[in-house]
Amino acid sequence: MKTVTVEIKNEIAMSFLQNLESMNILRVVENNISPVKQNLSDRFAGCLPKERVDELQNELIQMRSEWERATY
Repeated sequence: MKTVTVEIKNEIAMSFLQNLESMNILRVVENNISPVKQNLSDRFAGCLPKERVDELQNELIQMRSEWERATY
């Protein structure tokens, strides 16, 4: 007996597998394995152009300096 992992893309495929199971050709074993969680920094690295990243960084620096100044 050999075990393989199959990605089900639609309900037709699932019903097909269930039919094969009813004919004793295979056994459907549902595994709810969650994918490995990826850090957001790794996931979105390189999504923005460097120029936009520099603009956002400058805006953040400006906002932080405004937050730290005395308002009284």
